[in-house]
Amino acid sequence: MTTLTARQQLISYLADAEESKVNALFTLLKKEMQQGDAFSLNVEQLELLENERNLHISGESKSYSRLEASEIIRGKRKL
Repeated sequence: MTTLTARQQLISYLADAEESKVNALFTLLKKEMQQGDAFSLNVEQLELLENERNLHISGESKSYSRLEASEIIRGKRKL
């Protein structure tokens, strides 16, 4: 289904839909528009990320390349 077709069907549906359904759809869309595509971490997650970064920079933690990580995940390599 193309976007244009989907829009036309939504407009047609909304024209005859019950008020409660229109309000429910509006609430969902409004929440989506307010959130947008923003990605955010909370304070605890940011602190964890910063601690992991510091361990990596100092050499205290082991790092893996993308290929190594993929092999570990697939069980072709051990930690």
